[in-house]
Amino acid sequence: MAGGAVTVRVPASTANLGPGFDSLGLALTLYNTATLALRADAEVRLTVEGEGRGRLDREGKASLLARAAYAAFRHLGAEPFGLDIALHNQIPLRRGLGSSATAILCGITGAAALLGRTLTADEVLRLALPFEGHPDNLVPSLLGGLVASGLADGRVLAVRVPLGAPLRAVAVIPDREIPTAEARRVLPRQVPREDAVFNVTRTALLVAALATGQYACLPEASRDRLHQPYRASLLPGLEEVCEAARKAGALAAFLSGAGSTVLALVAEGGEGVGEAMRRLWQDRFGITAEVRLLEVDTDGLRAA
Repeated sequence: MAGGAVTVRVPASTANLGPGFDSLGLALTLYNTATLALRADAEVRLTVEGEGRGRLDREGKASLLARAAYAAFRHLGAEPFGLDIALHNQIPLRRGLGSSATAILCGITGAAALLGRTLTADEVLRLALPFEGHPDNLVPSLLGGLVASGLADGRVLAVRVPLGAPLRAVAVIPDREIPTAEARRVLPRQVPREDAVFNVTRTALLVAALATGQYACLPEASRDRLHQPYRASLLPGLEEVCEAARKAGALAAFLSGAGSTVLALVAEGGEGVGEAMRRLWQDRFGITAEVRLLEVDTDGLRAA
């Protein structure tokens, strides 16, 4: 047993980026940080500051982070140690910014570090996947930057895509949650072929534009027909807020993951874009939202 305490910092992520459903993700400069230490007994003591305080604290051993940590302990052949876990959360819960992925990654990598072990990215993702189900949030939070990912025979395949020019993200976060299970429930099992072709072409254009810095086509390349039209029933004003972002000068605007955050991409600034989105949501739909201006995180998970 290595002992001591370890601290793991994991960035938020936005998934899908419009048409890249379950395949594209981008890491953002908003972080959840966990400090883990082994206990002499088998208990789990969880304390939370920031997002989720007074809500996550009560979960203890049932928390997602603790369950992920114990999966790593078992993988490494270790005893099920007790844990002290201190969380400092900046990422809002159930807002489509990858908070669950950060908890899973904190638990797995933190447990390994407590044992003095280092897991490969493949090992981390293999352990994380049963908790999350799909890799589009996990991989950018682990590696940083823009990542395309998918599953092949149960294994995560991922390619990090360097951005061809700088980007900023304008996250407009409404005061309502959308559970991922509910956001998936409203999706149809089958879609028209024209919609599938629409998304394939937009996703290809989106990745090519982001990789080369040719951002002029992003307003069209970021449009989607596979999930956002259906999820709009859960989030009044979604389409209108995205359109307000584009009219205010955003390069792209889309639902972040399963929502409820709507995210816009800009080359610089972003204050005016965020205010246009926030104001439309408030004035036309009575939805209060917070605006955060974020950069692209290129470091990914960091442990100390």
